[in-house]
Amino acid sequence: MKKQYALISLVILSVQFTFSQFTLDGEFRPRTEYRNGFGSLIPDAADPGFATSTRARLNAGYQTEKYKFYLSLQDVMVWGENRQLRPDDENDTFAVFEAWAQLELGSGWSTKLGRQVLSYDDQRILGGVDWTQQARNHDAALIKYSKNNFMLDFAFAFNQDFDNPAGFQSVGNAYNTTGFFSYKTMQMLYLKQTWESFGASLVLLNNGFQNFDDNDNADGLSSLQTIGTHLTFKKGSFGLAANAFLQTGERQGELDVKGAYLLGLDLSYAASSAVGLGAGIEIISGNDGQTAGETGAFFPLYGTNHKFNGLMDYFYVGNHANSVGIVDIHASANFKLGEKSSLLAKVWNFNGEQDLPSGESALGTEVDLVFTQKFNGYALKLGYSHMFPADGMYELKGITEADAASSQNWAWAMLIIKPKLFTTAKAK
Repeated sequence: MKKQYALISLVILSVQFTFSQFTLDGEFRPRTEYRNGFGSLIPDAADPGFATSTRARLNAGYQTEKYKFYLSLQDVMVWGENRQLRPDDENDTFAVFEAWAQLELGSGWSTKLGRQVLSYDDQRILGGVDWTQQARNHDAALIKYSKNNFMLDFAFAFNQDFDNPAGFQSVGNAYNTTGFFSYKTMQMLYLKQTWESFGASLVLLNNGFQNFDDNDNADGLSSLQTIGTHLTFKKGSFGLAANAFLQTGERQGELDVKGAYLLGLDLSYAASSAVGLGAGIEIISGNDGQTAGETGAFFPLYGTNHKFNGLMDYFYVGNHANSVGIVDIHASANFKLGEKSSLLAKVWNFNGEQDLPSGESALGTEVDLVFTQKFNGYALKLGYSHMFPADGMYELKGITEADAASSQNWAWAMLIIKPKLFTTAKAK
């Protein structure tokens, strides 16, 4: 009988692996940064910042013909943030970064439930923000449809932040998490169609932000609508990408948004197998003096904003949320230096979309350099950026030129290791 049970168990296990696949992988990503003007102008009297942070992830995925399951555990550590021999992590940076299941419903339909990354197109409005060590996720439910060259995603979320699940019936629905456009409710519709050389997508996003009265009691929601399109064209060595988005409704704090927009156009050209060239412009509307309680400033919400408007993060990365907007003209060159190495050079010129109170509009010029070297199983990235501020930048950042450091720069080095720990091949 024992042999029979063993044989049955072996058959069941074999069938399980025949129709399923299990993967286990990880990531180890330390990054050292020298910050002497990253994010804002640094005063001459301040010392530059220097630190190393590490992102460590363990990812497990399981897939059958009917469903997928994915779990990503993450910890973000700054070297030295915890004292020696401390029994726990005082900064509480360990988190479940992703935890979702996708159920296949048939005929191209599926649903994806749980904590997940929402990343679309060039990540201008919705992105994973992978540059930050913590990255961005959403607790949401998706209904998905895909057939041939068409896809549709509908996402919705209803967020809570109470600490004690046992108090579910008594705490109500007030959402106390604020800042960085943290939403109480979210509905998103994404449509995309691709053709041989052309692609077009449409995003409709509605976010509800919790309001509170003078006694800190929940007082309804402010609803902000973002709608727009991303267009791409590729023919031979030439490529084009365009963004056009509008915002209306209310921001957090019942701030009326009227006439807010983002327009972007990027051109790319493969000059040779070793040289890629790019140029573009982006215009983001700012607050142009509307009456109290109103703004015309656009904010790109949940996009990977580090990717846009300069790598030094002077705009729309936890800052510049209701300011003068931006006109960003940029040019780049990407050089393939060898089979596993490349160098990106990019120049950005910034102006305010409106004048500052002094009448100035010129903000400055930024130069970014990123070198990438791949090895067998890991990669090394090195970066250097330099900001050449104009008069308007000093005014915008609230520091005089005399008080600011004469050099505003940022340098970093990042090692990326993504080991494939275990995989069971899915039988055909």
